[in-house]
Amino acid sequence: MKLREPMPELTGTTQWINGQVSREELVGWKPTLIHFWSISCHLCKKAMPQINHLREQYQDKINIIAVHMPRSDKDLNIEEIKRIAKEHNIEQPILVDHDRKLTEAFDNKYVPAYYLFDKDGKLRHYQAGGSGVQMLEKRLNRLLQEIENTN
Repeated sequence: MKLREPMPELTGTTQWINGQVSREELVGWKPTLIHFWSISCHLCKKAMPQINHLREQYQDKINIIAVHMPRSDKDLNIEEIKRIAKEHNIEQPILVDHDRKLTEAFDNKYVPAYYLFDKDGKLRHYQAGGSGVQMLEKRLNRLLQEIENTN
């Protein structure tokens, strides 16, 4: 995805865990962070406390959605995804993308990967890898400041 492109529809999922949301429920209200992860990704697990911190700190200001992107056949076990999600306190909705339809719509190749959309559903920041969440939080704060200045 390129900056300013609209958020793809959240379709093609194999299953949802922790509730289900649609693009329509996210766009028009507040910014949305969509993060891709995988149960076989060490960096994803290492970053999860930071994502959970963002979820708790900004709970009324942003939406957070997780997308489980399998990297191999070992990542396709739904019960294992649920177990790891619980173990790492992933409480936000998780779209299980076994068929990689959303992964393809995002043209995503990495985990962890973070896509930050503004309240109108336009991509404003993309980040991949284990470089930490500090830059993501900076971009999020800048986006929230823009919203505050327009209200």
